Amino acid sequence: MNAVLLDNVCKSFGRLHAVDNLSVKVPAGSVYGFLGPNGAGKTTTIRMMMNIIRPDSGRIEILGDGKIEQVKARIGYMPEERGLYRKMTARKVLAYFGAIKGVSDRELIERIPRWLQRVELADWADKKVEELSRGMHQKLQFAVTVINEPELVILDEPFSGLDPLNQDLLKNIILEMRNEGKTIIFSTHVMHEAEKLCDYILLINKGKLILDDTLENIRSRQSAHTVSVELEGDATFVDRLPMVTAVKSEGNRLDVTLADVDTQEFLQALMQQARVKAFEVKVPSLHEIFVNLVGVSDAENS
Repeated sequence: MNAVLLDNVCKSFGRLHAVDNLSVKVPAGSVYGFLGPNGAGKTTTIRMMMNIIRPDSGRIEILGDGKIEQVKARIGYMPEERGLYRKMTARKVLAYFGAIKGVSDRELIERIPRWLQRVELADWADKKVEELSRGMHQKLQFAVTVINEPELVILDEPFSGLDPLNQDLLKNIILEMRNEGKTIIFSTHVMHEAEKLCDYILLINKGKLILDDTLENIRSRQSAHTVSVELEGDATFVDRLPMVTAVKSEGNRLDVTLADVDTQEFLQALMQQARVKAFEVKVPSLHEIFVNLVGVSDAENS
């Protein structure tokens, strides 16, 4: 079952194609990362999913329904722009938004202290929002998002403003929710966060789909084209081999990028001309894959 389905969705603002013919299936019970540089179309896509803005064309289904109003009670959404009532205490903020989301008084009595404890805000429960640090704001906003215990959680740049300890706290909660069968979608331009969390990755750039697959498959495909080798003697012949597209020297080693060819075929070509001292298929980081696919300039902009 898919928690979210986007079918040929398009959205333009004047001449800007913010989202260009995007089709996505988000499997239920997964952690799904929307990745891309700033301005790629991540937030626009999420806002269309939440019916904050309407697509120009295409179809969107959330939790099996084409009308999000029918399933809103089953969704938790944390927008990129945070907003909490500054004069309210943390406890009252959760009570207020919980009531709006249809959580009963009886349920709130149990959930509010539990979530305050889980996001490590129990000692600040009766402090006003304006007295809390930026990171505390962020954690409280997250607790507001999930106070209705939704089956689909959508987070737009959830790690923004959090220090490393609180990033780890939030990541652990996300993984716990996934283990409970919930679906979590989050957008980010921070690759290492997605690498630790995601089952699936969607990479978009300038509104267009670049890749959409499991993290395991993405790494497998990319690693098939990058090899680290160490040869005895002259290695200048390597960049003249027909299957080689790029060679980068790293001390005594060469990092070699291959065309669409089996790595064993490359190894055989090396062995015909030199003694191979080391040969390793490299598994690139998500950041390296990102740079390779969207280009250095777009990656730097993110």
